[in-house]
Amino acid sequence: MIVRAVKSKAIIAGLLFAMVGCQTLATDGDVAARITNPTDDSRIALQNAINAALDTNVTLASNALNDSSVLTIERNPSSSMENLPAQGRNMDMPMQFRLVLNDGDCVLVYTADDSRRKLADTSCIAE
Repeated sequence: MIVRAVKSKAIIAGLLFAMVGCQTLATDGDVAARITNPTDDSRIALQNAINAALDTNVTLASNALNDSSVLTIERNPSSSMENLPAQGRNMDMPMQFRLVLNDGDCVLVYTADDSRRKLADTSCIAE
């Protein structure tokens, strides 16, 4: 019984290490990149990936990630005539994304949680 329990624990530990190792390998080939030859489809892919990561709709410039591998998005404080924003500085941390080239794919990485989204219909080159 004890031998069987030890074997089971060893197998589970091995599987866990293998899964962690696979995840690490997926990011080893990351190279900072920028979008080249943007198209309507590539802009839509970028927009959809960012909206999904942030679980909201954002407005992006048409040249987002064309000149740099880093995209920073600041929060837009909501306001109305009745509820004016407080005067002063917005202390919320901006959201940041990195574009990387990995095994020929353009991959958007949300730095807050390291989530990764492959951008369809998008061409990019290493910076």
